[in-house]
Amino acid sequence: MIKAVIFDMFETLVTHFESPVYMAKQICADIGITEPRFREIWDTTDEDRTLGKKTLEEVIEAVLIANRCYSRELFEMIINKRKQSKIECFNHIHPEVIPMFTIIKEMNIKIGLITNCYFEERDVIQSSVLYDYFDAVCMSCELGLSKPDTAIFQKCTQALEVAPDECLYVGDGGSFELEAAQAIGMHPIQAAWYLKEDTNQPAKRNVDFTQAESPMDIIREIAKYN
Repeated sequence: MIKAVIFDMFETLVTHFESPVYMAKQICADIGITEPRFREIWDTTDEDRTLGKKTLEEVIEAVLIANRCYSRELFEMIINKRKQSKIECFNHIHPEVIPMFTIIKEMNIKIGLITNCYFEERDVIQSSVLYDYFDAVCMSCELGLSKPDTAIFQKCTQALEVAPDECLYVGDGGSFELEAAQAIGMHPIQAAWYLKEDTNQPAKRNVDFTQAESPMDIIREIAKYN
């Protein structure tokens, strides 16, 4: 019996790739430095940003100071463009996502979220149209835990008051999340509806796992167990 469906966020419920991205390539172009130079600080602080040990603001300030190009105007432009790019993701949600959530709720099944995210993403998630659907939310930057650490999956099942084998886990497959979910007894499903070739998406199709080609496929997967 499935009592909860736990989702990943980015490239599962929303995608970066239906709207203009503002990532390392775009940020370093605005600063006017090479991408390798930018990544010397950006990449080495990724884990700290994911685990909530550093903020976007702290890292961008460090990059600008290290490259002797800090100005308040440039700093604020980068921060604002980065945050706006995250907001824009939620303007391009797959049209079946909210209907899927509505049906899951009508089935008296709980909905959880486990996401590796930075603080600037956390803020956008909390203000999004999706947030109120979640019965439990586990964000890496708040918990200091990130996928594929199974502890973050266990935190979510505990918050939902369900056993792992009573959960579907739905994600695009980045950060070895499907393998981690399977390892603790969940039923993993790869969300394939946003997957595209020739992008910088963190995951590719993995046929070792059940595939969901559209959000409404999740309803059909629940029915197989219930």
